[in-house]
Amino acid sequence: MDFELKDKVALVTGGSRGIGRTIALMLADQRMDVAICGRTQESLAETAAEIRARGVEAWPFQADVSRLEDVENLVTGTIDAAKRIDVLVNNAVTSTSAPFDELTDDQFRYHIDVKLMAYIRIARLVLPHMERQGSGRIVNIGGMTARIVAPLRMTNGVVNAGVANFTKQFAGYAAQHGVTVNCVHPGYTATERIMQIFEREAKEANADIDTIIAKRTKDIPLGRLIQPEDIASATLFFCSPMAGMVTGQCIAVDGGSGEAVIY
Repeated sequence: MDFELKDKVALVTGGSRGIGRTIALMLADQRMDVAICGRTQESLAETAAEIRARGVEAWPFQADVSRLEDVENLVTGTIDAAKRIDVLVNNAVTSTSAPFDELTDDQFRYHIDVKLMAYIRIARLVLPHMERQGSGRIVNIGGMTARIVAPLRMTNGVVNAGVANFTKQFAGYAAQHGVTVNCVHPGYTATERIMQIFEREAKEANADIDTIIAKRTKDIPLGRLIQPEDIASATLFFCSPMAGMVTGQCIAVDGGSGEAVIY
């Protein structure tokens, strides 16, 4: 299916692995040029090569998005290389799987800086470029901990709730410039990060990891863990003309596991 994104430019943070990598590749399949950032040069180079193999341009940037200077260099570098940014996917994430009594102030601050503050800073820097174009798409990748209680993921919950609120607040401001802002909340997605969380849950429950995976899968009405491609597909919709009148929305891609009624 053609989502009318050919020759446009996307910037995907945390784009070298996991969900971000899959999003970057799916956008490249739509003939978009893609800038990605990450902390590991090796994974950045590998993903950039995969993007270029699809016949489009890729610009990998090594960056720690918790640092304002790195974020500024990321956006400036993308504009210098691509001359424009049509799509921003804020996806960078960190995770500490631990109960409340093990979490320190520094761990809470780092989660806030890596995700919430980075999303805010990058959106602030990208918006003027989208304003000049008169259009743009911003998609924030949050997480279901914004809506549920997860005892070993409190830092994620606090930050993802902030991402959801920021999405709504910022969408109202950006709309005057033809820019939409939406959020995707992934459920249990089969990535390296979620496997680390499952390993901690297994340790806490004195169980093996297969038991934890089976339990989590049982909690998903559609009967399987979410795949990164599921998140990428929802993101692609928000980037496309089909979502031209959709802004300020948070959609859960969770296989039906979320039980809250969201009005």
